[in-house]
Amino acid sequence: MTSKLFNRSNAKNSKPTRSKILPNLSKKQLGNLVPKRGNKIAPVIASVLLKAAGWRTVGEIPNIPQAVVLALPHTSNVDGIYAIPSLFALDLKISIMGKHTLFKVPVFAQLLNWIGVIPIDRGNKGSVLQASIDKFKTGKPLFLGLSPEGTRQYTKDWKSGFYYLAVGAGVPILPVAMDYNTKEIRFMPVIYPTGDIEADLPKIYAQYQGVMPRHPERLSQPLQDINQFAD
Repeated sequence: MTSKLFNRSNAKNSKPTRSKILPNLSKKQLGNLVPKRGNKIAPVIASVLLKAAGWRTVGEIPNIPQAVVLALPHTSNVDGIYAIPSLFALDLKISIMGKHTLFKVPVFAQLLNWIGVIPIDRGNKGSVLQASIDKFKTGKPLFLGLSPEGTRQYTKDWKSGFYYLAVGAGVPILPVAMDYNTKEIRFMPVIYPTGDIEADLPKIYAQYQGVMPRHPERLSQPLQDINQFAD
């Protein structure tokens, strides 16, 4: 079915069809509340690398201090080659979770902190979900990146933890897409969860309509369905 939805080989050999709706997104457009790295050199270098690769960042990031950021679709390790420079070019700090045991080596811990890895103790209060909610409850600026597919391979369903994390922490969900057809890292409108996951998930799925991953055959079933429905 994915072969009918996307033709990756044609996308590679043709000029990217740029988004005509979403504007270019740059470092200067980020508001004062958005978490930033505060590095002056990295954004310049990352912008050059991103441009050389033919990628760009589009959309809008609201001036908010906290959000659960969705990284989709994630079908290849290559995704990071374009995604990471896009974040550094914006000077945007998106944190991810990692086992607290990784921070036992001081030098390695400093590197992890610089990257934006947050130590999570799986034994803390009995769940990773509660530990993650607690990170938001500190009130500090935090954009926490998650991949609800949970794998780079095909999956029938998304993991729902990201949704209940956003509800429990009282923060919005910021969908971000990697589109290999347009060569864009796309920041899309935030969604404020209502607590009704059955009503909110379709709204999130819909934002990924037409987004082409590096490996279309690995696209998760919810995103296959939204594209099939669109046809």
